[in-house]
Amino acid sequence: MAKTKSIFRCSACTHEVAKWVGKCPDCGAWGTVDEVAVAATGAGAPARRAMLPSTAAAPISTIDSQITRAKPTGVSELDRVLGGGVVPGSVVLLSGEPGVGKSTLLLEVAHRWARQNDAKSLYVTAEESAGQVRLRADRTGAVHERVYLAAESDLSVLLGHVEQVRPTLLVVDSVQTMLAPEVDGVIGGVTQVRAVTSALTSLAKASGIAVLLVGHVTKDGNVAGPRTLEHLVDVVLHFEGDKNSTLRMVRGLKNRFGSADEVGCFELHEDGIACVDDPSGLFLHHRTDSVSGTAVTVAMDGKRPLVAEVQGLTVETEIPNPRRAVSGLDYNRVAMVLAVLQSRGKVFLGKSDVYAATVGGMRLLEPSADLAITLAIASANSEVAIPAGWVILGEVGLAGEVRKVTGLERRLAEAERLGFTTALVPPGYAPFKRGGMKIHEVADVRSAIRITGTRKRRAPKEDKEVAPDF
Repeated sequence: MAKTKSIFRCSACTHEVAKWVGKCPDCGAWGTVDEVAVAATGAGAPARRAMLPSTAAAPISTIDSQITRAKPTGVSELDRVLGGGVVPGSVVLLSGEPGVGKSTLLLEVAHRWARQNDAKSLYVTAEESAGQVRLRADRTGAVHERVYLAAESDLSVLLGHVEQVRPTLLVVDSVQTMLAPEVDGVIGGVTQVRAVTSALTSLAKASGIAVLLVGHVTKDGNVAGPRTLEHLVDVVLHFEGDKNSTLRMVRGLKNRFGSADEVGCFELHEDGIACVDDPSGLFLHHRTDSVSGTAVTVAMDGKRPLVAEVQGLTVETEIPNPRRAVSGLDYNRVAMVLAVLQSRGKVFLGKSDVYAATVGGMRLLEPSADLAITLAIASANSEVAIPAGWVILGEVGLAGEVRKVTGLERRLAEAERLGFTTALVPPGYAPFKRGGMKIHEVADVRSAIRITGTRKRRAPKEDKEVAPDF
């Protein structure tokens, strides 16, 4: 028999150490270092023997690409993120905070899959009872005779349900609450989560069943469990949304079958979840007349252009340290914009409280919104409204220059589709004029303020009173 020796390996990052430690010195995870037996090798050890493969290697041109063709789920926004749909035999991990709507979305997926593909779907819940899921299905209209439901937390029993039902789509809610009886460790622990995911991945590859897993997240927003969990699955999606808003977004973090920078938009209601094919209107406040302190820009969320509105407000104050409040924007970028606006644009805000926010709960963090923030604050300070139908794009540098932004043509196309007639853009984009949209190129902040007319006008000096001559 070959001699074996013991090494200590981290189950999270596979880092090896000479002896057991409580904390991995590489990734910093606690309690993940396990003892592993490996074959001992030495100078006189024989070379490893070659084994005959069970399946011979074949030319790539002879491989059938149709076996990985995606099938639509019936939920258009989810199909957009997945790259057309779910690939048979793939494993998709959907993570998100509690209460964001993961179970509601996947129950809708199971319902539409069974309805349009004339196939069976199996929904296995380990967190709720079957009655709770049925109540949700009644409320959202996801009841169908080919949607099978099982409340089970034992992995072995789950595999038995799969053999009996023989579905083409399997939903597991959630992977952190499933138990593999033959593996030591507590439910939700590193060992258990890895074993459950490996078993479900093997099931998907062997049977061709598409598997959708629900994953919990930590306080940092990362997927809970070992990092190898994300490596085992084919697709990793993140479901996010503000609890004070009905808007929900699915972002692709990893996708072996397509692009990983797509975004899907949903709206969560009491009677279920609905796709939002045109989310730009959610981030605009529709009004009939122009109001000072508002500017419209176009943000890129993945490959999707979203028209957003930025609002600014300035209020004179007597306190020595004026207030700066920001909502939906990067506080550091707003502070930089205010400094540039005062130093390069000659808009003095040292004695004013400044407020900046977005509309509709949108988070606008990319630099392309700098010029819109600048002009919104300048408009609020001068009480002069930016003309209606204008869209503003550009990054602002510390020297006051307006820099180029990526994807300008796609941004302008989205703005033109929504009826905007004039665009304020960085210099060098004259060839990208679209249809009837008028393009204004600005090289710096002062030029942008001059074109929009948002310079604060000084109050006229009062005539000195002349003393009467007696």
